[in-house]
Amino acid sequence: MIYIVEDDESIREMEMYALKSAGYSVAGFEDGKAFFAALEQKLPRLVILDIMLPGEDGLSLLKTIRSTVRTRSLPVMMVTAKDTELDMVRSLDSGADDYIAKPFGIMELLSRVKALLRRTEKETGSELSFREISLNDDTHTVTVDGTNCILTYKEYALLKYLMENPGMVLSRDRIMDRVWETDFEGESRTVDMHIKTLRKKLGDAGKYIQTVRNVGYKIGE
Repeated sequence: MIYIVEDDESIREMEMYALKSAGYSVAGFEDGKAFFAALEQKLPRLVILDIMLPGEDGLSLLKTIRSTVRTRSLPVMMVTAKDTELDMVRSLDSGADDYIAKPFGIMELLSRVKALLRRTEKETGSELSFREISLNDDTHTVTVDGTNCILTYKEYALLKYLMENPGMVLSRDRIMDRVWETDFEGESRTVDMHIKTLRKKLGDAGKYIQTVRNVGYKIGE
């Protein structure tokens, strides 16, 4: 889950649409009050926080996040005004993990989000999620809607690789190289068979693993 705190509805909707299209679960808030109420219920994987907000501004919210034990380790990306170096510096000094300056493109936003999640989850022990699928690399477990899903070692590695790259098409060759550590083209059918069994074990959630004709696979909607 990614939380977006942005008072401009058009920008917030654009960010939410882009992230949802890439396979992330997203919730949006227009002010700090609604945001902190949501934090009480569930911690997200990442917070995208605009500096200019009504009432308490983004920097003030960031300081509260960093001073609270339960939330101090949350990855936070600040959204700053274009070419405002002071805002960028203040964001980083206040504990932001990254920043992006308005106006920005969808591809830049997705690239920065993916990079920040890769970096922070590698440091903290990888916990990945896609819709109702959750993968915990510390315990080497997968759950679907909270129910344990028993996978083989290779099925687990395959699912993890897909979930590390939501929305990205991964060729059979890339999957063979990453999961099986071989580039032998004749073994690509192995990928297809593992995808088939993985989908079956995931039940209804197996629909998120999509076939891209003549290329490979991706996890998305």
